[in-house]
Amino acid sequence: MSTQDTPSDSPFRHESPRDEAPQFVLPLVVRIEKAEPPARTDALETAARAVLVMLSDERSLGEGDDEGEWAQVMRDWQDARIRKVVRRARGAEWRKASALPGITVTGKAAEVRVFPPVPLDGWPKELAKLQVSGTDLDDPVDPDAPDPLAPVLWLNPELGMSAGKAMAQAGHGAQLAWWELSDADRKAWREAGFPLSVRTADPAAWRELTLSGLPVVRDAGFTEIAPGSCTVVADHPALHAV
Repeated sequence: MSTQDTPSDSPFRHESPRDEAPQFVLPLVVRIEKAEPPARTDALETAARAVLVMLSDERSLGEGDDEGEWAQVMRDWQDARIRKVVRRARGAEWRKASALPGITVTGKAAEVRVFPPVPLDGWPKELAKLQVSGTDLDDPVDPDAPDPLAPVLWLNPELGMSAGKAMAQAGHGAQLAWWELSDADRKAWREAGFPLSVRTADPAAWRELTLSGLPVVRDAGFTEIAPGSCTVVADHPALHAV
């Protein structure tokens, strides 16, 4: 997919040709215990890495005799609109969700479990009952400056998003970067453990980022923000050489 897709071609935008395919959603569940919720930036970065781990997992890859158990549904999901929904869980809810097939990714303290895509109206009951709202997380201290040698997912400074919404958008940005990379750069990123940062862009730099040719997430506008809003720019060092 080109980083300069028109709105009609975008995998995230409303009224996309991808709507003609059966629709799936990638579920992500963030663990939020009352006493020890994760920091917002940690949760966003962990969600982005969880998407990358799912995309690169052997069970998500292959065809024919070499096809992984999740490969077909991953293809079906990526052939349609790219949807991600973040729900929250704690205690027994988290334990039940963790028993379902999926992958748990841990950040500094955040835990996010990502599951193979499910039909839009076919969520497992253990996940369907989890809440989408309530993922309002904060950073106790301002995050450090991002590593200049590692990928950065820049958030739009003009948009206010809940942590859950921002986690999904960070996942979109990571996925767009993954699609744009060469096989060699994907391998290097995976073998390094998918280092990345999620930061809010400086308002003065945001427009330049959106026009830089780097992958830009344009949201469908189903929740919280207006359709077509640019939410994330995926700045991977390898993409500057493309």
